[in-house]
Amino acid sequence: MSDEKISTTGDSKPGRLKRFLPLGILVALMVLVVSQGWHKYLSLEVIADNRDWLNEMVGDRLLLALTAYFLIYVAVISTSLPGGVILTITGGFLFGPLMGGGITVVAATVGASLLFLIAKTSFGETLAAKAGPWLSKLSAGFQENALNYLLFLRLVPAFPFWLVNLAPALLGVRLKTFVIGTFVGIIPGTFAFAYVGAGLDSIIDVAQADFQKCRNLAGAAANQDCSFSISPGSLVTRELFIAFAALGFVALMPVILKKFKARKD
Repeated sequence: MSDEKISTTGDSKPGRLKRFLPLGILVALMVLVVSQGWHKYLSLEVIADNRDWLNEMVGDRLLLALTAYFLIYVAVISTSLPGGVILTITGGFLFGPLMGGGITVVAATVGASLLFLIAKTSFGETLAAKAGPWLSKLSAGFQENALNYLLFLRLVPAFPFWLVNLAPALLGVRLKTFVIGTFVGIIPGTFAFAYVGAGLDSIIDVAQADFQKCRNLAGAAANQDCSFSISPGSLVTRELFIAFAALGFVALMPVILKKFKARKD
């Protein structure tokens, strides 16, 4: 009996190590990036300062630039680092709205799926096994209309991208459903931000002109504080967010009608 217990315990430890190893690598990568301050390079100001070099890189080595952009985007999304919107705008700026939007959709789907799989295998299955009735009921309700819910969560910009990557993993959503819902759901927003990025050149020129004007005025006023900055929020209109929200509710309409019909019956 003791030999059997020792054998079972020995088998469980490698299993736990294999299950939590991807999560440990992901957390270590996040800590490394934040501790080194690399995430601070994901800003429109950095893009503006290096736009000549970036444009030259894209013009001379397009395949290398696309590969680097793809890998960076996957890393940012899979580690839940902030900067996805900045990268999407940058993709449209560097590669144009169609190519930039297309590669961003693929990269974001890959990065989100990696995080989903790591969360699902590391603690999603364990949590589901130990969950109480309320979580089991929530999970069952979500899985019944998982694709519609995922489309809604992806389309409406009120939900953080990383949260929508993790929540389905804890609710038992299948990988195929998650990939389809993510890929389709992020297309409108991704291409919208890519089109915004395609006009970033003129926005940078205006921001730099304002900065230079401020510096010229600062010569006459000692207390004049000048800083070069481009806010991503200023590039997106309220109407755009309303359009995303409307698309999200359209995706949710089949679920609403289904529940209404069931209650009526």
